[in-house]
Amino acid sequence: MEFGAILPQIGWGPGNPFTLDLLERYVTTARALGFTAITANDHIVYKGPWIDGPTLLAASLPFADGLTLATTIGLPVVRGPAVFAKTMAQLDQLSGGRVIAGVSTGSSEADYTITGVPYDERWKRFDESIGVMRALWEPGAPAFRGEFYSTEGMWCDPPPARAGGPPIWIGSWGSERGMRRVAELGDGWLASAYNTTPEGFAKALATLSSRLTDAGRDPSTFANALATTWMHVGDDGEAVLTLLAAALNRPIDNLREQLPIGPPSKVAEIVARYRDAGLQRMFVWPMGGDPVEQLHLFAEAVL
Repeated sequence: MEFGAILPQIGWGPGNPFTLDLLERYVTTARALGFTAITANDHIVYKGPWIDGPTLLAASLPFADGLTLATTIGLPVVRGPAVFAKTMAQLDQLSGGRVIAGVSTGSSEADYTITGVPYDERWKRFDESIGVMRALWEPGAPAFRGEFYSTEGMWCDPPPARAGGPPIWIGSWGSERGMRRVAELGDGWLASAYNTTPEGFAKALATLSSRLTDAGRDPSTFANALATTWMHVGDDGEAVLTLLAAALNRPIDNLREQLPIGPPSKVAEIVARYRDAGLQRMFVWPMGGDPVEQLHLFAEAVL
């Protein structure tokens, strides 16, 4: 199993935690400790300070040599699929072909309200967004024409570094409908750590494998990963869980069972259960204390 690090982009307390110095220390530490990817999430507005995900990924490029850069997840419907496709194409170009476009609709209606996109149209628009991105990323490919979007006569210039563009991994909490969408439209699946368990992940993965087989695709070569994996290594995990439960509006008992938060033995046990469930990549999101120190603790005390 491989591990990636979600970039620090939320300000939980007063002051401004977002500095280029922190970003450089975080990314270079992740590289040195053997993490294979850095990722960023996506909101336009949030409950507190939130630095823009694609901006963070672009700012990380000078320090991220050899690392995969991914959105976990990005919001093509909120940003507009053409704008999102352009951003991902240029990141792919500048990184030499190391980008993964992890996408879904997101779960915050506020992002749709502020950008003027009807929230109840989000899934219809999302399905079309995949077609828009693939058409724009491949000059000369047939144009996409849908109810909401058309790429007639248009493509990205310069194109992504890789022919056909970055792989598209679709975020889903694991429902039957979600797994069907992933199998039909995606190149990989992004699960959500605070919306599943290792056992729930294994069950959804079995459903996905069945849907892939039905679509004539090979499940053994299909990527999967776990995102929004809030992580804290230490004996003060209860304080972190209390903060998260309030921020996410989730029962603390559920988060205590689901997330790798607590002493090293507990964190390692959850990681091992996901490994045994068939997880290929875990993207951890340090919280509580210095995020660079948390990367060290995870790599040295847990892995």
